[in-house]
Amino acid sequence: MANATPQGESLIGLKIAILATDGFEQSELTEPRKALDAAGADTEIVSPKQGNVRGWKMKEWGEEIPVDQALDDADPKDYDALVLPGGVINADALRMQPAAIRFVKAFFDADKPVGVICHAPWALIESGHARGHRLTSWPSLKTDLINAGADWVDEEVVVDGKLVSSRKPDDLPAFNREITRLFGQSNTLHAGRRTAATDGGIRPAAE
Repeated sequence: MANATPQGESLIGLKIAILATDGFEQSELTEPRKALDAAGADTEIVSPKQGNVRGWKMKEWGEEIPVDQALDDADPKDYDALVLPGGVINADALRMQPAAIRFVKAFFDADKPVGVICHAPWALIESGHARGHRLTSWPSLKTDLINAGADWVDEEVVVDGKLVSSRKPDDLPAFNREITRLFGQSNTLHAGRRTAATDGGIRPAAE
């Protein structure tokens, strides 16, 4: 089914932020977004830029993608999960912007699921949330992540609690599978909490 995760859990009702600026690796934004949208999620491109952000396609500039929400106006509380695409230009620019790092940090502080790929873990280092996590990345970040207290491994996808990480565009099938599964599990928990909140946790008395 198009709106189900690999475990059969729907992402319908989930709102997912994809934080990016110019120079994101194009496939690392567009492919996860397609996978999440196909599973029923509502994805939004959040950016410090207005208008459009332009991708980087391997060795040249790629497509422009409309920004859905300005970073300055985006509230992490409005989103259920976060995806950080890579691209050295994008990731380096975002880690230098305090508003972007605050946005990322808010998801970890609220224990919401996060997916990062390629150079995106730079934002985790800046936010202080690389420490203690087992994760992977583009190989050139290995030393940065180890120095920040992370347990770095060379694997196509790593799931550590509510964090999913991958190394590069070739890993996207595994990355997309795992973020969809993890976000789907989160949605199941949200649905349970919403049901409990609706009925106040009260069940009819047995007759």
